[in-house]
Amino acid sequence: MMDTISGKVRLEDIARIAGVSVATVSRALNDSPAVNRVTKRRVWKIARDHNYVLNQDMPMSMSGSQATIAIVIPPPHGREGRFSDPFYQELISAVGEAARDMGCDLLLSHLTPRSQNDLATLMANIKADGVIFLGQSYLHDRFNHLAHSTNKFIVWGQEIPGQKYCTVGSNNLQGGTRATSHLARLGRKRIAYFGETEGVEMKLRYQGYLNVLSENGLAPDPRLVVSTHFEIASAEAAVLNLISKGIRFDGIFACSDIIAFGAIRGLMRAGLRVPEDVSVVGYDNITLASLTHPSLTTISQDLARAGKLMVSKLIGSISNDESHSEIVSTELVVRESCGG
Repeated sequence: MMDTISGKVRLEDIARIAGVSVATVSRALNDSPAVNRVTKRRVWKIARDHNYVLNQDMPMSMSGSQATIAIVIPPPHGREGRFSDPFYQELISAVGEAARDMGCDLLLSHLTPRSQNDLATLMANIKADGVIFLGQSYLHDRFNHLAHSTNKFIVWGQEIPGQKYCTVGSNNLQGGTRATSHLARLGRKRIAYFGETEGVEMKLRYQGYLNVLSENGLAPDPRLVVSTHFEIASAEAAVLNLISKGIRFDGIFACSDIIAFGAIRGLMRAGLRVPEDVSVVGYDNITLASLTHPSLTTISQDLARAGKLMVSKLIGSISNDESHSEIVSTELVVRESCGG
């Protein structure tokens, strides 16, 4: 019998209630792989329900829930990957709501894997049944390598040819196309792209932008492809820099709402009107997009559905079911910054 401080309930009592041996209870409370997941969770729930006091080194996932899911944010292209980032807050919220609906616990990890060893160590030591990585960043090859040893993870990102792991993400090519097409339909001829062009998701948004320019006979101008960080100050400075150089533009497709907010602030500082002088379209449809002045026309990624898909697919992978990648459709949300 393991050295566990107990109250009124003994291991023998838990074994009797669960209908298993004392040895099985001991192994279950030590999270031994020799005990199947269903039996473990039944034993854990009985222990909790009867106020059985556990050692501090016992698994954190002994909650009786269907699963414990960890969220990890790798260092992404163009973002800091902070929990305070409004986009990540809303994505985490979507995953959290889905986890609660499906009877799962949620664990937010402070770890930021940057290498193959980081990923392997994280998966081996994290106290959760599975992991949702919010972003592929530059880790695609490393995720592919990790998939050889475990399938108990899902990645928010874009499906890539030859991919061996499961992703859920929005249709970034479609989103970039819809944002730029709206600007073109409004008669905008000098449309700037603000954001990153590296990373799979950003490349597809940028490709959508280029495709629309070509389809509408609008010559691409390299000066209107403006690299900005996912920060308001960076986008504001980028707008003012274009204006100071005398580079003409009458529309901006910003590849995030945060970048769009900064661009609008820069335009206003320069005495330009939105949308009369310059129309602006963002990307993400975070809650603040409807509350700013002017309110922001943007691309919605349907994060609620994405959250449900990630949680359900991760639960499937925990049960050793094969999960397939899935793309969530995007929608144009028209507001004041680019009406019509």
